[in-house]
Amino acid sequence: MGVAIRRAGERDRDVVVRLLDEAFMWDPVSSWVFPGEEHRRRRHGALMGAFFDLALDEGYVDITEDGAAAALWWSVPAAVPSVAPGSGEGVNAGEQGSAGADGSAEVPGSAGAPGSAGEDGPALLREAVDPENERVELMGRLADEAHPTDRAHQYLHMIAVRPDRQGEGLGTALVTAVLDRCDREGLHAYLEASNARSRALYERLGFAFTGTPLDLPDGPRMWPMWREPRVAVPPSE
Repeated sequence: MGVAIRRAGERDRDVVVRLLDEAFMWDPVSSWVFPGEEHRRRRHGALMGAFFDLALDEGYVDITEDGAAAALWWSVPAAVPSVAPGSGEGVNAGEQGSAGADGSAEVPGSAGAPGSAGEDGPALLREAVDPENERVELMGRLADEAHPTDRAHQYLHMIAVRPDRQGEGLGTALVTAVLDRCDREGLHAYLEASNARSRALYERLGFAFTGTPLDLPDGPRMWPMWREPRVAVPPSE
């Protein structure tokens, strides 16, 4: 029996934000952004809420029917030449910090906030979430620099599975549902893997390391990964 997946909406905000908050609270990237545990507990949920809102605005959120797993995707258009790098036109959000598609969280490393031409997405995100915390903004800027802009693509920003439901294939089901559509429609996909386990998993799903890692200063390393749509080979007669 397959995993039942549906498109989430505003009514699912509380459920998804709680799931992301729990899954990423001890994630290496979140721990770098909010190094103090007490402060992280206070502001981490606000960051997850901002990511959810941005995903609804710039892309979509898929959730399993039972609410045990969710994935945030961004539909990123090809960059307009007149828009300066770092403006946040359809950028990021990331992949997991400590697990894989079937682990607690996937944070494709970026945290930039998309906005219209001229808007500074990472700065706007920092102002909305934690104005005194420069790492919120820095993470977005570094991720923006690593993010490909030459072709439109689907960007896996975050994926989280409830701890007691890991290992059931929920994360893989959420990812492959979108990748199957990418293959049918000829769409590219992108993410940032944050550990060797998730990198290997995504390689099996057709992603390839772009060649340049994303290193947060004195923090964890992430691996930007790109996926070309797979073309089905018709059976030989």
